[in-house]
Amino acid sequence: MTQLNKVNRLSLLQVSQEGKPEEVARRLIEVIELGLIGEGEQLPSENELATRFGVATVTLRDALAILRQRGVVATKRGRNGGSFVCAPVEVSEDFLKARLTAMSSLELRDLCDEQIAISATAAGLAASRSSSAQHQRLEHFVTALQEATTRRELRRADARFHIEVAVAAQSVRLTHAEMRLQSQIGELLWIAMTDVQKSTVIAEHRAILQAVMAGESNLASALTEAHVKEGIKRLMDLRFALLGLQEATSP
Repeated sequence: MTQLNKVNRLSLLQVSQEGKPEEVARRLIEVIELGLIGEGEQLPSENELATRFGVATVTLRDALAILRQRGVVATKRGRNGGSFVCAPVEVSEDFLKARLTAMSSLELRDLCDEQIAISATAAGLAASRSSSAQHQRLEHFVTALQEATTRRELRRADARFHIEVAVAAQSVRLTHAEMRLQSQIGELLWIAMTDVQKSTVIAEHRAILQAVMAGESNLASALTEAHVKEGIKRLMDLRFALLGLQEATSP
């Protein structure tokens, strides 16, 4: 992957307002967690990153310092030096289950409403604005989801599909919003996923893709809305089951 391509992937991530180091660090963590920049890849130079994020170089350096402290990147000095993405730390399923049970039904419902507003709108726009090249990228992530075996691979393929739909909608704001949502909820959606449930998600992705390719805006939006609702319903059902298990095993 060339440096230019890596910079292009970061072009969607310009921060807003003051451009604080914490905000820049959070954006970089999002793209790394979602697989937009892979393990072992070198980040673009500090000057390139600062330009892309629209911040001062000193702000970018402070953000990289935060990432180094968290073990997200490592910096090498010398001729072939730079900042490189470290191997990700796998989040345990028990941790994700605890995170899910700590959420309220209202929080999950609100997330559902927000994701419908963003993802369904993006799908409708993608159906009227996307190119054949973007259709091929969407097809790539449907295939990646089919071939994924680990929770991390499943989550990334799923998230990248929805992000690429927003990119195909040619809306930077929707893409930013979709990335934020995927970083918040994407990993939860793949807790204890069965093969049948995985096959259902793949079929839903493919139906959305076909509607986008056919230019059927209303259908693409409706299919995406149904897809989001199904995912949140599964989370709600799982949350209730986990809470029931806690009650049954508590002294």
